[in-house]
Amino acid sequence: MSISDSTRQIVRERAEFICEYCHSSERLSASRFTLDHIIPVSLGGSDDVDNLALACRRCNERRYNFVKAIDPQTQEVVSIFDPRRQLWSEHFVWINNATEIKGVTSIGRATCDRFDLNDLRYPQEDSIRATRLFWLQTGLHPPTSDPCKV
Repeated sequence: MSISDSTRQIVRERAEFICEYCHSSERLSASRFTLDHIIPVSLGGSDDVDNLALACRRCNERRYNFVKAIDPQTQEVVSIFDPRRQLWSEHFVWINNATEIKGVTSIGRATCDRFDLNDLRYPQEDSIRATRLFWLQTGLHPPTSDPCKV
């Protein structure tokens, strides 16, 4: 990527240092989060700040270059969540003591499934759910704001 350090900082600050998909805190991570192209470059997206989102490595890797996913409830193909044009709180809610993210719309459900936002394929103790529980116990979770502003 040829994205400037100043653009990276703008994206990080706009997101309040929170992954715009799973709402993990960059400040609690051992490494800086990545910049995700909402419309991937491979599909014609640009490095413009309006096409960039802050993403933890696990969300960015799981998103890959997908822009659509299947809603597991309806089996419809829908767009995945777009943090530049949609509000996180309209598509997702915290459940199970804020250790899991639940999609409440077709976009939210499809995004949860595509990104495996709760590591449901892994035992509880080996998943992001265990990490969220630890953050919750330390008072650092869930985030108190919705950094994904339209």
